[in-house]
Amino acid sequence: MHRAESQDNMLVKSYILLPLILSAFERDASILSAELRTPAPYLEVVQTAAGAAIADLRNVRTEMRARGLKVYAQQQLEVGIEAKFVCRGYHERMLLLDDVITAQSTIRMRRYLGLGAPDSTALR
Repeated sequence: MHRAESQDNMLVKSYILLPLILSAFERDASILSAELRTPAPYLEVVQTAAGAAIADLRNVRTEMRARGLKVYAQQQLEVGIEAKFVCRGYHERMLLLDDVITAQSTIRMRRYLGLGAPDSTALR
């Protein structure tokens, strides 16, 4: 049985997470613009972060093509997201649990926003 390499799995994970992150930035930007009296500086930060995430997604897609990876199905399950993909001719499956999606998305969003890694006590 063929198993995708760890780099391949990281690319697929990023391919799944980045659109979720972009949706969160978009949703947050609309909330900020509706609720704040002076949303412009906050929106600029969110838009800059979203631009970086878009660039990363573009790079992920390019690298996936170069490595022979293609996600052909994604399904929202009760426990998370299941992705089916082809890795150089072999069919693979990845399950990202909701807790993993939340944790990984939060870490990446903080990085895009220039906040760095969260304090370990804040996660408790």
